[in-house]
This record gives sequence, structure tokens and C-alpha cells, in this order.
Amino acid sequence: MGFYDDGQFRSTKNRGPGSSSLLRWLAVVVVSAVIGSATTMAAVPMLLQANVIQAPAASNANLQNMSYHNLQPVSVKVNDSVVQAVKKVRPSVVGVVNYQMLPNSSGTSTSLQEEGVGSGVIFSSKGYIVTNYHVVQGATKVEVVIHKKTHVYATVVGYDPYTDLAVLKVPSSDIQPSDVAQFGNSSTLQVGEPAIAIGNPAGLDFADTVTTGVISATQRTMPVIDAATGNVIGEQTELQTDAAINPGNSGGPLCNIAGQVIGINNSKIVAHGFEGMGFAIPINEVRTIINQILTTGHAVHAAIGIEGESLSAVPAEYQPNVPVNYGVWIVNAMSASAKAGGLQHGDVIIAIDGHKVTGITSLRSILWTDYRPGQNVTVTIYRDQQKMNLTVKLGELPPPSNSPSSSSSGSGAPNSSGGSSGTNPLSPFGAGN
Repeated sequence: MGFYDDGQFRSTKNRGPGSSSLLRWLAVVVVSAVIGSATTMAAVPMLLQANVIQAPAASNANLQNMSYHNLQPVSVKVNDSVVQAVKKVRPSVVGVVNYQMLPNSSGTSTSLQEEGVGSGVIFSSKGYIVTNYHVVQGATKVEVVIHKKTHVYATVVGYDPYTDLAVLKVPSSDIQPSDVAQFGNSSTLQVGEPAIAIGNPAGLDFADTVTTGVISATQRTMPVIDAATGNVIGEQTELQTDAAINPGNSGGPLCNIAGQVIGINNSKIVAHGFEGMGFAIPINEVRTIINQILTTGHAVHAAIGIEGESLSAVPAEYQPNVPVNYGVWIVNAMSASAKAGGLQHGDVIIAIDGHKVTGITSLRSILWTDYRPGQNVTVTIYRDQQKMNLTVKLGELPPPSNSPSSSSSGSGAPNSSGGSSGTNPLSPFGAGN
């Protein structure tokens, strides 16, 4: 894959008809070139003497005395900005090793074994590290490798399956102030600006591998997959980049040219025929989830209590009779508060407290960014041609049914019914763990 043969380069064996004529043509070209060069070399001195052409400004003596040892070397700086950005960020990048109790080769017993390796980013001098949830999912113990040499067990502070993020803690004595990453602002990113990914593709043997590219898009709706089951548990808006992201990069930083972390790498498209389509969780969302985990031990997501679909994705035969082409079509009002607020099947949500709702991802972003469970919000809907404002009390999004409800209190990651910190089985999306 990746090799293109257009027939221009052929083996010298088994030439077909016409090969001899091609050789004769090439011979004529070569002989003509030699004759032309010789003629030019002989004619130039005579033309100079006759003043038909002018010599360069330097004297003939200087030209004759010029030699190659007079040439001075030229120093060229290439991608100096990238080099400086990498130097700034690299100390904050760590390896994250997932250890699980796995069967021995005989199959008669189990022992603690390495299941997968990902990456992480130090964001606090107190020893806090952010990584992907799927990197530590199912682990009995989690080991962090700092500066490619210091191995230390980490405690899982908390995690959020819905955003695929987890926060780890190592002793602060192992962290230097220069190891702490600086977070940027993902809301100001522009398509086409440089992007730098750093991580551990293929494990610790290739630790701190740097790849570069650009921001390909700033708002891609991607599925969130539970690594243990392969089930889709939600969607989130992510950054797209063509910087190479490979298994082992998950949890590592996507940086800008200033050496600021602008995203946490978590997936790429690995379907046949695709190349250079990697994805990262925007750092503004990462910052929000980190703060929630550090405050409560887990992420808190407000929910409106419905099962819905983006109106643009609803098949034509089910399209409601509404005067808009955006919003969220309610399939079912699930919670008691949603029903009490008056939401029902067929309604189309177009705004929350005046914030325009364009689809499912937009609704989730508004609720998760600006609201907490228990708050009352004004939900603007269309019910057929009638526009209505309803008051609904927000609930809390429950954890996925196949995920543990709380994190481990000891050294290690939350246990699950299975899974691995290996490649996130996004199908056809494969994560860069």
C-alpha cells in the first residue's frame, strides 16, 4: 500500500516490441548533449575575446584563481519554531502502562502483566496527569514512566467514559516545575495552523515520538466507544489533524507552535484507504472535565432526560412538520422531569435558554458546558408549526451501564468486565492508544 506503479519504471528483462527504437532515441539525445556542451566550451573564450558576451564583474584573474576551498558553509535553521515547541512540551509527556491480571501461558493461573501502553500529560506540579480513559480502563495497576526512566505507580483520581478522559496522580516529588504543561485555548484554533503530536507509538521503545501536521478541522463529531464492549456510548466534538497518531499516542498532547497543549489525542481513522485523519479532545473541554474530577472524583454531566436525534439525520419519512431544518427531534421523553416539563415524542428542540441548538452534539455541548444537574432551563421547541417555551429541570447523565460507577481507591485503575488499554476499537475508527 502506498506504492504507485504507472508503468514508467520497468525491468530490463523481457522488453516488448519497440524497446530497441527507444534505446536508439536515447543514444541520439545523449550524443547531441555531449556535442552541444563541447561546442559551447570551445566557443565561450572566443566570444569573450571578441566582446560578444561580457564576463562577470569580477576580473578574469579572480575567476581563474577561484577554487572550491574559498566557498563558505551556510547554516540554515529548519522548523526552529517546531523544535522550540517540542522542547517546551516534551518534559510533560509520560508513558502510561496498563497492568492487568491475565492468564499465564499455561492458562492455569493468572499474574500481573502489561496489557497496553499509552501516553499522558503532566498538568500540575502536585503530580496530576491527564490521559484517556480507555488507556487505563480495566487495569489492576497503572504505572507512569516519567522522562523515559522514572517508573512509578499511579492512583486513578477519577475518569469520565463519556469524554474518554481520566486523571492520574503520582508523588509530587517526582515532578519538576519544568515538567508541567501549559494549556492553550482550543476555541481560537484555525484550520491550517501547525499541530504537533507527541507520544509513545508502539510502546515505550519509541517514547516521545514527535509528528507534525496541521489542524484539519476544529469541530468533528466523533463517536465515543466503550473499549470493553465496543458499544457507542455517546458523541463528542473533537479536533482533526493530519499529524500522525498511532497506537500508543492516546492520552498524549496535541500542541500548537507556541508549545501549548491544545488537545489530548485519542483516536484516528484506520479504515482501508484512509490516511492522516487523527482526532484529539479539545483542551477547553479537557480542562472542564479535569476540574470536575479533581473537585468531585468524577465528571458531572447535565442531562435533559430525552432520547433524541439530530433533525438533519432523521429520514425523510419521519421528518416532522416544523418550519426549521435544525434542532433535536425527540424520540422519547425518558425522565420524569422531562415529562413533567411537557416534552414529548415528535417535539424539536431548537434552543436552551436562548442558546441555539443545531443538533445532538450542540445540545450536549450547551448542557455540559454551562449547566449543572438540578438547574431549571427554558427549552424552546417546535411542536408541528407551533413554537413553545417549556421549563425543564435538568437531571444527571448516568454512567454507562457497562462501566463501573466509581473509581478505584487504591493504586490503579477502575476494574471493568474486560477491555484493554490497547487500541480503542472505534470501528472503523481506531484509537491512538
